[in-house]
Amino acid sequence: MIEWTDAAIVLSARHHGEGSAIVQLLTATRGRHAGLARGGSSSRQRGTYQPGTEVAAVWRARLADQLGNLTCEAVHGHAAGWLDDAFRLAGIGAACAVAESALPEREPHPPLYHGMAAFLACLDSEVWPAAYVRWEIELLAELGYGLGLDACAVTGTTEDLAWVSPRSGRAVSREAGEPYATKLLPLPGFLVGGGDLADEDVIAGLDLTGYFLRRHVFAPADRDLPQARLRLADMYARRVHRAETADTPDPDGPGAQTPEPEGSP
Repeated sequence: MIEWTDAAIVLSARHHGEGSAIVQLLTATRGRHAGLARGGSSSRQRGTYQPGTEVAAVWRARLADQLGNLTCEAVHGHAAGWLDDAFRLAGIGAACAVAESALPEREPHPPLYHGMAAFLACLDSEVWPAAYVRWEIELLAELGYGLGLDACAVTGTTEDLAWVSPRSGRAVSREAGEPYATKLLPLPGFLVGGGDLADEDVIAGLDLTGYFLRRHVFAPADRDLPQARLRLADMYARRVHRAETADTPDPDGPGAQTPEPEGSP
């Protein structure tokens, strides 16, 4: 019998058989790992296997390559605290879906586990979107596609970095990149130690990591970003659109002038 115990974060739980669930975990030392949780779909255990829940996991199997049986004890259920916040719930769902879809099974990635735990811990602050984007950057680095955001790829300067090259994944300063602005990806200020965290900056961060996740991780497998990740970006885009629409004066609203008929004096 093979057995291990590890700290983990639940990524997904899919109903299986009579009340059981096949659970995907991001473990602290064993990477993405699956197991069969008997009774995992029951009302009593459903909260334990909610995506984003931090658990103490025990996995057992007769052979190492078997699915194995999984029992978990909830340590911190993050989603339950944000049932009235669609954006934070979408952030949890996106992180779990990206980790499940992007990470090879049973390949250790301790920094990603700790990075996701840090992101979940940030949910009670307004900087959680920045923590999410930084976690995706860390995921790219762990998979061998790290971005170089410390200095300009053209001049070497560390000041006024404003763009990222879609070819090299390296930062470009505002001055050096201005002639090629339409071909470069915007670099949000919160990734280089400055700037606000407005919705537009969050969108720029999600677009940046989304571009490289598509290019390096999902496109080679003929897949797109997970639906939960697309939903998060879409929610921010729609919120910005609503804000812009609200700030645009209605031409037919109060105070609008009625056009004079042709020929009026």
